[in-house]
Amino acid sequence: MAKTNTTELLEALAAEIGENVYIDVAKWHLYLSNAKLHTVVAEQLYPLITSNAVNENRVLQVLGSIPIKIGGGKREIPLIDLLPLQCQVALIDILEKYQRDF
Repeated sequence: MAKTNTTELLEALAAEIGENVYIDVAKWHLYLSNAKLHTVVAEQLYPLITSNAVNENRVLQVLGSIPIKIGGGKREIPLIDLLPLQCQVALIDILEKYQRDF
């Protein structure tokens, strides 16, 4: 993955996150690309990759700091609360792959 252009790398990371990670609400799966959240998530997590600091605790901390508005903006829920465990694991695997190849 010899992408040196930061924009290309971020776009590729966002695309992979968007295709593989979803929000689960009442057993409905809304992929982050469809929710228009994949780019935000990639941008927030990219510094972990560049600083070689991808680990479960840090990733979960970042996900907990991303607010998701629900009910027309009446409430906000941290993204971490909407991602099932298997999506958290998939996300960490994606980030670890990018970190290895960075």
